[in-house]
Amino acid sequence: MPVISEAENASHQESQWKKRFIAPGDRLSQRVMHAGLWAFMLRVADRLIGLAQIVVLARILAPEDFGLFGIALLALSVLETFSQTGFSAALIQKRGDILPYLDTAWTVQAIRGFLLAAILLAIAPSVAMFFGEPGAAPLVQALALYQIFGGLVNTGVLYFRKELEFHKEFLYMFSGTLMNLAVAIPAALILRNAWALIFGLIAGQFVRMIVSYLVHPYRPRLRFDRAQNKELSGFGKWVLGSSALVFLVTQGDSILVGKLLGATALGYYQMAYKISNIPATEITSVISSVSFPAYSKLQDRIERLREAYLQVLQVTAFISFPIAGLILVLAPEFTHIFLGENWMPIVPAMQVLALAGLARSIAGTSGNLFYAIGKPKIDTIWQIGRLVVFAALIYPFTLEWGFIGASFAVFLSILISGIGFYLTAIKLMNYNKMIFFKAIAYPLMSTAMAVLLISGLKIIIGDGITEFILAILMGILAYSIAIYLSERFFDYKIKDNLREIKRSFGRG
Repeated sequence: MPVISEAENASHQESQWKKRFIAPGDRLSQRVMHAGLWAFMLRVADRLIGLAQIVVLARILAPEDFGLFGIALLALSVLETFSQTGFSAALIQKRGDILPYLDTAWTVQAIRGFLLAAILLAIAPSVAMFFGEPGAAPLVQALALYQIFGGLVNTGVLYFRKELEFHKEFLYMFSGTLMNLAVAIPAALILRNAWALIFGLIAGQFVRMIVSYLVHPYRPRLRFDRAQNKELSGFGKWVLGSSALVFLVTQGDSILVGKLLGATALGYYQMAYKISNIPATEITSVISSVSFPAYSKLQDRIERLREAYLQVLQVTAFISFPIAGLILVLAPEFTHIFLGENWMPIVPAMQVLALAGLARSIAGTSGNLFYAIGKPKIDTIWQIGRLVVFAALIYPFTLEWGFIGASFAVFLSILISGIGFYLTAIKLMNYNKMIFFKAIAYPLMSTAMAVLLISGLKIIIGDGITEFILAILMGILAYSIAIYLSERFFDYKIKDNLREIKRSFGRG
């Protein structure tokens, strides 16, 4: 009986995945919808646990503890961003068999993880000195473990995104979230300092590393192929460039707030950013993770690609607008009820950043389109534009109005560059501008009606948790009615999208 090697077995599995994926008819659209629904449900569960963790820890730890943790994360983010290979995006976008590339990708990933861990150990005192917070140094050094565990993650999990197996992708990610929660809260009750956040983060990454080998049969080996590395780097350099620019405009504000205003202000600012950017960092990340591999499959079928992009834009706007509106109008009540009086200074920043998150979510639908059709340079160009606006505003705004000023600088930079993303996508796909306008205008008007209703309701009712829940339910009802009217009288067509999602899920 012939012996089948691991590589042959993995290759056979991939061929089976391809047969299932490239089925006739509407199989691709059904898989995209089905994957998107699973990704959304699991991401919601993941974020609800994350939000619960934030609420609990905000009651135990001080804003300064979150600020020190934020400084450590900034150091980690700088190194991770400016050393990105872009191999994951390159492999997802790549046509054909990616199996021969996985060992090289894993080898580069592992070496990078150990190198970054060594750098974190070395630069920790300098990072603490830069921010004037000596307590940050050991926190930065501890994150070396986080980086090592991340570098050893099984590259086989790339197949989950490439082949739209998102129930596996997010379960693997969700395992780390559960461990983070299980470690961070008890540690906070015992230690009462920022180390609880560090321990939770490291524990979560360790579990994700272990689970990555349990959920996928591929076993990477230490092997480096120069030709493969060069090929992947050709695409990855644009990912690195864009990621570096995104880092500067998404983390530059935190660096400046921490440097100018101190750890406590940074803790306030990062808490406001984390809560208010749910539309961008959570909802859009789910939709983007599904749309990128789907767009890549359709890159040679322009008509199908055009249809898919408009569908993604419509669903993104339909979900993101009401969430941003609820955060905007209910930020004071949420902060008072769930975080406590110590966190009330973050309310104005939350409201401004909710608008920034909304603009970012809409702009984010275009970036994956540019990558999928092999034009990542477009994304990089518009990120440069965003950086220019951000750089011009962030220092004077922060100096004049504190971390609230930083919030305005972030919002304006995202809004201006987002318009550029939006118009470029319209031109690239050769769309009628009115079609794009309808995808945005109807959820915008419906959200405005819901926000006005909640604002009036807040004058009449109290500010307890029951009233807070009632306000949310009334806002959802008002939004639903407005969307129904748009569907009924103005041909909004969101109902067709939602029906397709339900049908594809039922067939999954």
